[in-house]
Amino acid sequence: MLKKRLLGGISAIMALVVLAAAVVIWQTKAFVAMPLSIQSPQLFTVPAGAHYQRVIRQFEAKGWVASSLWAKFAPHLYPELTRVQAGTFQLQPGQTLAQAFTTLRSGQQYQASITFVEGSTFAQWRAQLQSAPHLDHTLEGVSEAVIAEQLGVSRDQLEGLLLPETYTYDVNDTDIDLLQRAVRAMEATLEKAWQHRADDLPIKTPYELLILASIIEKETAVASERENVASVFVNRLRKGMRLQTDPTVIYGMGEQYDGNIRKRDLRTPTPYNTYVINGLPPTPIAMPGKASIMAAAQPAHTDYYYFVATGKGGHQFSTTLAEHNRAVRDYLKVFRNQ
Repeated sequence: MLKKRLLGGISAIMALVVLAAAVVIWQTKAFVAMPLSIQSPQLFTVPAGAHYQRVIRQFEAKGWVASSLWAKFAPHLYPELTRVQAGTFQLQPGQTLAQAFTTLRSGQQYQASITFVEGSTFAQWRAQLQSAPHLDHTLEGVSEAVIAEQLGVSRDQLEGLLLPETYTYDVNDTDIDLLQRAVRAMEATLEKAWQHRADDLPIKTPYELLILASIIEKETAVASERENVASVFVNRLRKGMRLQTDPTVIYGMGEQYDGNIRKRDLRTPTPYNTYVINGLPPTPIAMPGKASIMAAAQPAHTDYYYFVATGKGGHQFSTTLAEHNRAVRDYLKVFRNQ
């Protein structure tokens, strides 16, 4: 009789243990399947050496998961939760705890991006970098000449030496590292263009090619026109004519430019005013894109020496001054009617 009672007691205890285990498993599964309490994408940084318990405590501190008894059972039932990688990751609304940990062990860190547009200036790049999120800002108050030295550039001015495009970066990358990538990208682009340049270009160095490309970039945003614009400037250089391009005047005016160019501005000498100086200005006037660089290296073969806006989004190209003057009058008619 006693033996039967003992066996019955053991069976009851075992049943309770099995029931308790089932409850733990069920509750733990429910815990890891619970969506994070976030309403928008959130960045989360896993420090080096961090483990499951530290991550859970941080999630709890942020209010993303509720403090729960079942949290300590999760790594036993799901050992993959213990394998997290250091870095910064983006967690999405609707992700469960298990899915969040999948993200944290994926190694696919969050990357921010910044886009520098063709024709922008180094001053504009600095302003963009200063306001870029998740970037380690190290250049505030640093002169352009010092930045150039840090980049290994042998010039005091960086205008034109950085390739405008979209760059991605990891959280806490530095601004100088990003600029280094832009310098290397421009060097590779310019070297390729120089190697494939037309044989008869009146351009002596890759840097002169870059200067010409920057002028082309500022003169037209119409892709199909770049080679024709390049041909105008190349033809003028061959003939010893001044380039007479307004963007160089604007660049030379600096902060004095208020949106308008007056006749006196065209006559005012600056190192960049191509109505006054012969040949190319001393530096690029903007950051040219790949297309403008290739247009400078391979201009169209034309007899054009002039061009003027049509007022309809493009330009009218002319061979003679008389043709050009007629095109100017046509543009003024369109301009007055707008």
